[in-house]
Amino acid sequence: MAAKWWTLIVVCLAVFMLLVDVTIVNVALPSIQRALGSSFEDLQWVVDAYALALAALLLASGSLADLLGRKRVFVVGLVIFSTASLLCGLAGSPVMLNAARGLQGAGGAMMFATSLALIAQEFEPHERGTALGIWGATTGFAVAVGPLIGGALTDGLGWEWIFLVNVPVGIVTIAITLMRVPASERDPSARIDWAGLVTFSSALSFLVYALIRGNDDGWSSAKIVSLLTTAVLLLVIFVTIELRRDQPMLDLRLFRVPTFTGAQIVAFSIHASLFSMFLYITLYMQDVLGYSPLESGLRFLPVSVLSFVAAPLAGKLAERYSVKFFLTAGLTLVGTGLLLMSGITPSDGWTTLLAGFILGGIGIGFINPPLATAAIGVVEPRRSGAASGINSTFRQVGTAVGIAGLGAILQAKLPHNLGPATFASAAGRNAYIDAFNVLLKVGAAVAYTGAASALVLIRRRDFVGAAA
Repeated sequence: MAAKWWTLIVVCLAVFMLLVDVTIVNVALPSIQRALGSSFEDLQWVVDAYALALAALLLASGSLADLLGRKRVFVVGLVIFSTASLLCGLAGSPVMLNAARGLQGAGGAMMFATSLALIAQEFEPHERGTALGIWGATTGFAVAVGPLIGGALTDGLGWEWIFLVNVPVGIVTIAITLMRVPASERDPSARIDWAGLVTFSSALSFLVYALIRGNDDGWSSAKIVSLLTTAVLLLVIFVTIELRRDQPMLDLRLFRVPTFTGAQIVAFSIHASLFSMFLYITLYMQDVLGYSPLESGLRFLPVSVLSFVAAPLAGKLAERYSVKFFLTAGLTLVGTGLLLMSGITPSDGWTTLLAGFILGGIGIGFINPPLATAAIGVVEPRRSGAASGINSTFRQVGTAVGIAGLGAILQAKLPHNLGPATFASAAGRNAYIDAFNVLLKVGAAVAYTGAASALVLIRRRDFVGAAA
């Protein structure tokens, strides 16, 4: 078999692993909480440690790949991700698990940053459509089956196996890469923007930590005010640094194009709304309704299957119709779906969520392919890698901030800290349902804001070459 097909296989295996690990974890979180005695803050960090590392290191990993070679960075990412997965599975405390999740995110950033570049390296321009189609189908399938795989592994083997399953897959992928994937050229002129990396990752970490700790420490406390102030100052410094760099980690000049800015707002909005809500929906399903991890995963199938079915349809129709329509309609469907889920009462079953799941799944499918078109279609081809990396970064920032922000609202609405004791009484379950209804409305507001931004900012004339 030709080297290009081996390259596509390893890229798809790697991307499948790292994207499954975004969705597979949610249905296992209640089991992790009981096994490790985790607090609600610990549960938030299981998701956010991974998302933060991905967001912080994705763009820098692209520069590192240019400097050292894509294959080399890809293999290093696989080794780090596989090792971290083993550490996650062996974790005996929340601290160890969350540290390993951060390390997993670092490896995932290296893999994700180099995946498309490796495909572009091996496939001729006229062949890339097929390769990228397979890659896109893999990403969609990973997101779709994540909850089901997570539920099956957690119920059948234990929560540890949602991480341990990555180890043999990672070893096989590393071996194929070393033996079959050609080495890539290096760019000795490439530079890593260390100042940008440090200020951006520190600002994001301070912000998320403040959101997670705000209720416990007090929003007006010196600690939280200092954290938020420091985050803002570091973001200002980051912007100043990037505007003065010849090779910035985040090219802020791209944001002069309204459509590019709109694409980043859409990416942030979909992940800060529905994707971030998956954690709290899972807690509702398992701790309030009493479903097992597998039963919860099965009930997420309407979202997963419909997003998987709608995505290729939207991708095809976006070639003929406006990208603005799909992005605006997609987020409107997501917002409406979240609103339909709200209004839950203690006597309701999971089917109360079904209409919202259906609209949300279709909305996700409507968004993903046109969003990729909007993110890279407004820049010259030579800058498409940077544009794609920025869009992926905004997705992860949306997840990290969304999980923390919604968690802060949830904690503020509950009469006591969220933990297993919360669900031990009818009063505790009712309190969670009331707070959960508020979260659904907040998530809907975020989605609607993203839809309005897409409607205003996405413009046909901004696209390079053929109109979109």
